[in-house]
Amino acid sequence: MHRRSLLLAASASLAAPALRPAQAQPALAPPTPAAPPPILFIHGNGDHSALWTTTLWRFESNGFPRENMAAMDLENPLARDDDGVAQPLRSSAAEFLQATARAITALRRRTGAERVALVGNSRGGYPIRNHVLHNNGTAEVSHAVLCGTPNHGVWDSPDWRPNSEFNARSAFLRKLNGGETDVARGTAFLTLRSDANDLYAQPDGRYIGRAGTPTGVDAAGPELRGATNLVLPGLDHRETAYSPRAFREMYRFITGTEPSRLDIMPEGRPVLNGRVTGTPGGVQTNRPLAGATVEVHRVDAAGLRMGPPILKRLTRGDGVWGPVTVGPDWHLEIVVSAQDYPTTHIYRQPFPRSSNLVHLRPARPLTAEDREAAAVVLFTRPRAYFGLPRDVVLLDGREPDATQVPRGVAASATVTARLGPQRLNTSIAGLFNQQRLVGRTWPVAEGHIAVLELS
Repeated sequence: MHRRSLLLAASASLAAPALRPAQAQPALAPPTPAAPPPILFIHGNGDHSALWTTTLWRFESNGFPRENMAAMDLENPLARDDDGVAQPLRSSAAEFLQATARAITALRRRTGAERVALVGNSRGGYPIRNHVLHNNGTAEVSHAVLCGTPNHGVWDSPDWRPNSEFNARSAFLRKLNGGETDVARGTAFLTLRSDANDLYAQPDGRYIGRAGTPTGVDAAGPELRGATNLVLPGLDHRETAYSPRAFREMYRFITGTEPSRLDIMPEGRPVLNGRVTGTPGGVQTNRPLAGATVEVHRVDAAGLRMGPPILKRLTRGDGVWGPVTVGPDWHLEIVVSAQDYPTTHIYRQPFPRSSNLVHLRPARPLTAEDREAAAVVLFTRPRAYFGLPRDVVLLDGREPDATQVPRGVAASATVTARLGPQRLNTSIAGLFNQQRLVGRTWPVAEGHIAVLELS
C-alpha cells in the first residue's frame, strides 16, 4: 500500500523563522485558532509521563502555558501478551483507551477548551487513534500526533502472539486499520517516524527476540493513510517523540507556527516533585510506592555531596516525594530506599525548569552477576537509545561492547559497569556525545546501586 512520506533532510535548519499561513509547508496542519489547543501527552509501553518533561519545557520556553499541558500515566503501562486475556499488572487496549478518555475529559474541564491536541509515543498512539476513530473523539480532538507508533504492527504473524496489540493481525489493529482511511475527518493527523533506525519498525525480528524471522513490517509501518507523514532521518524509536527535532514538528503542527527556540529557557528557582513508583515482580508499573525514603542532595562536579540533604521524605500512599526547590544549575543525587529494592543513587543533570513529573523508580533487583562486583553503575538514557557507531558512548572511559549496545540500529537505553573494590567510593563518569554526567560508586555488598541518568 502506497503511503505518502515527506523525507526531511538531516541538514535542515531546526530554527527556521516563523511562516505565514500562506507559506506553510506540508507538515503544518490546517489553520488553527489564535490560541492553540491544550495538549495531552501519552507515554508508550512500560513508560511513564516523566519522559515528556523536556518536551513540556520546550513548549513552555516558547510561551505555551504550563497549565494548558498534561501528561498522563497509565497505572499498568505494559501491554498484555494477548489483548483479550487478563494478565497481572498489564493493561489491555480497552483499558488504555478508557484512561486516555478520562485524561482528555480532565484536561478539557480544567482548561475550558472544547478540543485538545493529543501527542503519543509508540503504544501511546494507539489509544489516540482508538479514541478518535471509535470513541466519537473527533469532536474533542483537534490534532493527533503519533511518534514512532507501530500503526501497522511490530510484526505480522498468524501464529506468534496472534492477538498482541503489536501484531498486525490482532483484532485490535485489524479494527484500527480496516477502513478506507486510517484517520478521521475533522482531526488533523501527523505521524513522525525514523528512516531505518527504529528498532520496532524492522524487517527482521532480531529486536523482538526472533532473529532471522521476517517480521512482515518495515520502516514505513508508523505511517497512516490520510495523515501527514514525516520521516526524521537517523532518529531512534524514542527520539521520534522526545528529541528537539520531534518537538519542532509537533509544535509547528499544533500551533501553525515555527518555535522560536529549541533550547530550554532556565527558571530562577525550579520546584521539583513527582512520585515513586514500583516494579513488583520485575514488572514496570506506575503504581505509587508507599514507604519509600527519598533524599535529595546537591553534588559537585565530582559527584560529592555538598552538605546535608536538601530534602528527606517518606512517601505515603500516593507515592509523592516532594516538593523541593533547587537551582537551575545544580547537579543532584536523588536516593531512593525501599523494601525489596536496592538503595538507588540517581545522579541527574541540572533541572533548568520546574516539574511535577520527576517520577522515580528504584533500580531493578541486583543480579547474581552484580553481586560478584564491588560496585555497579547503570548509565541510562530514558528518552532515547544509545546507538553505535552513531553516538559516542563511554562509561568509565570505555565504550560498551556489542552485548550491551548492539552496533547498527539504536536499541539499548542502558549500559552497565561492574567494578572491583579499588573503585568503591570514587567518581565515575558517563559520556554521551557532548553530555557528561558524573556520579559516585556505592557498595553492592550493602545493597546499593548507582544510576547516571541523562536528561
